[in-house]
Amino acid sequence: MSIRVINDKCTGCTLCVKACPFAAITMVDKKAVIDLDKCTLCSACVETCKFNAIEIKRESKGTPDIDQFKGIWVFGEQKKGIVQPVAFELLGKARELADELKTDVSCVLLGHNVQDKARELIERGADNVYVVDTPELENFLDEPYTKVLCRLIRKYRPEIFLCGATFIGRALISRVAVRLHTGLTADCTGLSIEPEQKILLQTRPAFGGNIMATIITKNHRPQMATVRHKVMKELPPDASREGKIIEEMVDRPLLTSRAKILDIVQEIESTVNIAEADIIVSGGRGMKGPENFKIVEELARVLGGAVGSSRAAVDSGWMPYSHQVGQTGKTVCPKIYIACGISGQIQHLVGMQSSDIIVAINQDPHAPIFTVATYGIVGDLFQVVPLLTKKFQEIKK
Repeated sequence: MSIRVINDKCTGCTLCVKACPFAAITMVDKKAVIDLDKCTLCSACVETCKFNAIEIKRESKGTPDIDQFKGIWVFGEQKKGIVQPVAFELLGKARELADELKTDVSCVLLGHNVQDKARELIERGADNVYVVDTPELENFLDEPYTKVLCRLIRKYRPEIFLCGATFIGRALISRVAVRLHTGLTADCTGLSIEPEQKILLQTRPAFGGNIMATIITKNHRPQMATVRHKVMKELPPDASREGKIIEEMVDRPLLTSRAKILDIVQEIESTVNIAEADIIVSGGRGMKGPENFKIVEELARVLGGAVGSSRAAVDSGWMPYSHQVGQTGKTVCPKIYIACGISGQIQHLVGMQSSDIIVAINQDPHAPIFTVATYGIVGDLFQVVPLLTKKFQEIKK
């Protein structure tokens, strides 16, 4: 896609300047001038212009020199100098994909005082770590992170780029894909390599989670995908691994931002982080009411685990959203997942089916949850769950 101003038609009315949500248009000599670094091709200016003086061309010719793109890159998300677990999970998957493609794995680390974390990324599967360490990147801001990342991708040309589907990842990678004119598949639950064409197969839930769609980016590079935390398995650290640490210097204009962080306020409310729990006991519509979640909470307490819930329970107001497991909630991968009164619609399954052990308790023997369960108990959860709690209490004593 490209955008241009037709000077012969532009009257200098400034309507496009007012319409642009990204402040990408200014007036020079009474003619509109578009800053391509700020423009996102949203078309707001085209729709506003009464004189048809702005034109957007949409063409899909594909990425030129597509064969020159090699290697798999992972965005090494960090907060306060601590690399986030999702980066390690993506490095583990990238290592698997790279072995099939016979290529290398690289990680991009942006921040301030983060050089010492590069070695940790190599131990987790990276062959190369590209580090941009500067005070302007200490805290995440959309513009500088996007511009720096695009500069590195254009310079080194990776064929695949993976990023965590976190708050930071979602804000960043969509902007990068637009600037690079390539495709992006969000919230993938599976990644693999097509054996003949050697392209990335990106699988994610579609149509409200009713089907699993496999998406390819055939004619554009890099092939980009985001993956939720806990979907992929991270590799154990290997201190014997060797790799390269490449320190990159970037031009100062790339570090500028129209936004400024005034203050960072830590969250005061204490909520259970079910994404990190080793044991989760979840309740669904079968709990029949918020008061009945106390039996789920009691079992979780005895096991030293966290309480989860299905979307139906959250929508009914029985549990807060922070406990929701599934496509529109959190993706979890505990050692043990106990589903109480959860039928197992695909939207829920994609958020917990990678758990090591799944125990399903449901009165309906045909409930979809049993198709992924390691152990299934067909019975009344109001009888079964208290008995389990009592038995575990006896064992612990």
